[in-house]
Amino acid sequence: MTPHTGPDYSKEEHIAGLIEQISAYIEQFHHGSVELVSIEDDLIKVRLGGACAECELSTQTLQGWVAGTIRQFFPDVVVVAID
Repeated sequence: MTPHTGPDYSKEEHIAGLIEQISAYIEQFHHGSVELVSIEDDLIKVRLGGACAECELSTQTLQGWVAGTIRQFFPDVVVVAID
C-alpha cells in the first residue's frame, strides 16, 4: 500500500480556497460575501460585500470568521478589509 499524499497547494492557493469557502457560507446564510483582493507576504487584503458591506458586525465577521479561520493554518498572517 502506498502512503497517501495530499495536493501540494501554495500558500496563496490555500488562502484563496479558504476565503472561497468562508464566502460561500456567508453568502448562503448571511447574504454577504468576502473577496480576496491581494496577498502581500503575510498581509491579506479582502473586501466584504453584500450584506456584510454595511453591517455593524462586519468587524467581528472579518476577525472572527475570516482571519480566525486563516490563522488556524497560517498563524502569522494579518487580515484587513479594504473598500
